[in-house]
Amino acid sequence: MTGQILLWTAVAWSLFQLWYASPLPFVFGFGVLNDTEARAIHLGFALFLTFLAYPALKDRRATGCRSLIGCSPRSAPLPAPSFFFYDVLSGRPGQPTALDLVSGTTGILILLEATRRALGLPMVFVAGTFIFYTFAGQYMPEVIQHRGASLVKFINHQWLTTEGVFGIALGVSTSFVFLFVLFGTLLEKAGAGNWMMQISIALLGHLRGGPAKVAVVSSALNGVVSGSSVSNVVSGGIFTIPLMKRTGLSGVKAGAIEASASINGQIMPPVMGAAAFLMVEYVGIPYAEIVKHALLPAVFFLHRAPLHGASGGGKAEHAADPAAPDSEA
Repeated sequence: MTGQILLWTAVAWSLFQLWYASPLPFVFGFGVLNDTEARAIHLGFALFLTFLAYPALKDRRATGCRSLIGCSPRSAPLPAPSFFFYDVLSGRPGQPTALDLVSGTTGILILLEATRRALGLPMVFVAGTFIFYTFAGQYMPEVIQHRGASLVKFINHQWLTTEGVFGIALGVSTSFVFLFVLFGTLLEKAGAGNWMMQISIALLGHLRGGPAKVAVVSSALNGVVSGSSVSNVVSGGIFTIPLMKRTGLSGVKAGAIEASASINGQIMPPVMGAAAFLMVEYVGIPYAEIVKHALLPAVFFLHRAPLHGASGGGKAEHAADPAAPDSEA
């Protein structure tokens, strides 16, 4: 049952993002959303899936619906005020009501809990550090000192305006990142990742240090469509790490080569990572310019990185078929 809910929620989220990015709302005159409303729906979907997919405690097999904060449908409506009461909130900026403050405080706590479940405590610690800095600015060293903020000002800024949670970062995710990740995932599921791996092996597998070269080139090719270093490691590492170990490289060195190659895949145009889209929004640089400037260092890395692994390994003729990974991976 939970799997079906996850599936159809993800389908609904994808359809919403495609609708929002398309000209159809303006063609039919229906479902036209401003940026804040779209960001609220985007965040609602994300919270719903996070609480449903990740349990509160890792050693429990229960779904998130049975854990600490409660059922995910209860967390999904938290961004709803920004959608349903957008006109009301925009009509009284800087004057939050008691209900606004309760909603905002609950929303930030739920967001921190969702972050803990999905990304772990280190990211929550980073967020908590900056929240503490917001309130304790007057006690900080002079170079980073500020007057501090009250709870009302903090909640108003972070939850009720477009400067905090509903700011540029969430806007970039809503407008760009989700679509690129969606299409990259569809392309990978259609077999593009395996095809790029086969191309890399055919071109470089016969060379000395070929497995290291295959790892670098295949990660770069995967990065062209995925823009994700994690995706590169997951999809390519299961093949390239056993290849490198079979030809004499140590497990540590094989893992290091794959990790560094996958990071390069994240800066390989045209997709790259979310940081590129944030640069477009924050700095105002055209995306084409970012792609142009990122291409040169990515190609340099693609050329130089295989040399570090070439001396320790042999050829990759043992594993021309990436569909049969080593059990040691």
